[in-house]
Amino acid sequence: FSIRRFCLFNFLLKSVYAGYMKIFFNNSCSICRSEINVYKKQGIKHLEWVDITNNKSAENDTQKTSKELLRRLHVKQNGKTYSGAKAFIILWGNIPKFKLLGKILSKPIIFHIFSFTYEVVAFFLYIKNRNQLKN
Repeated sequence: FSIRRFCLFNFLLKSVYAGYMKIFFNNSCSICRSEINVYKKQGIKHLEWVDITNNKSAENDTQKTSKELLRRLHVKQNGKTYSGAKAFIILWGNIPKFKLLGKILSKPIIFHIFSFTYEVVAFFLYIKNRNQLKN
């Protein structure tokens, strides 16, 4: 087993998993579930969908509390966890039909408006779904 083969294998392994991503979402929220189902139907193999409802594993994986997970969408890619509007931009960047939307909404001024709007909507969804939190 040569060093050259090992380096090639390592390179291929990183290439395959470089785009691997976990999306942490609230499957108990009908609005959230409906939107995520649109993305799931795209059949992107490197996206793993994780329901955060009563999921201690999701809390450990993201280093977020159940309240934080319930409050926003989260994406974990390359060991880093992103939340809210930034998580959507990253998610959309990995779904061909949504890449253009992600590029448009990631423009500086537009992103700030998108982020503010997302936070308002996410707050009301949190209020609607906070009964899911275990005390």
